[in-house]
Amino acid sequence: MTSASLISKRTYWIVVANESSAIVYAQDKRRGPLREMFSLHNEAARKKTADLISDRGGRSFDSHGQGRHTMVKEKTDPKKHASIMFAKEITDRISKAQHKGSCRGFALIAAPRFLGVLRDALSMSANADPFFTVDKDVVGQDTDFIEKLLSGH
Repeated sequence: MTSASLISKRTYWIVVANESSAIVYAQDKRRGPLREMFSLHNEAARKKTADLISDRGGRSFDSHGQGRHTMVKEKTDPKKHASIMFAKEITDRISKAQHKGSCRGFALIAAPRFLGVLRDALSMSANADPFFTVDKDVVGQDTDFIEKLLSGH
C-alpha cells in the first residue's frame, strides 16, 4: 500500500457513547459528513445489579463474642465495573486505530456520567486527547443532530 492510499484511509473518529452502547462514526475531514463505522454494546449495563452478582459472600461467627459478619470484602459496584470495562473496550479500539494510523484524531460525545469514565480509560490506553468533547447523551440521535453538535467546534 502506498503512503498516498494510507493517508486517504485516515479518518477522524466521532465516538458517541453512554454506559450501554457506543457508535463510532468516521469523517474524512473534521467538518465533513458522518458515516457509521461500527457500534459496540454493553449488555451488562441493561441488567439489574442483582443479575450481575453471581452469589453473595458467606457469613462467619467471630472467634469470640456474639458477632456475625459477612466474609465479602468491599468491591466495586457491578454496574460501575461493567461501565469501566466498556470504556476500556472503546478506548482500546481508538488506541489500536491510532497505532495503525487509520485514526487522525477523535472526538467524544458521551453521557456526562460516562464521559468521565471514558476519560479515565483514555488516560491509560490512548496516546492522544480528543480534539472535541461534549457531555451529552445523544446515542440514538440521527447524524444530522451530531453533525450540528460538532459544527459548534
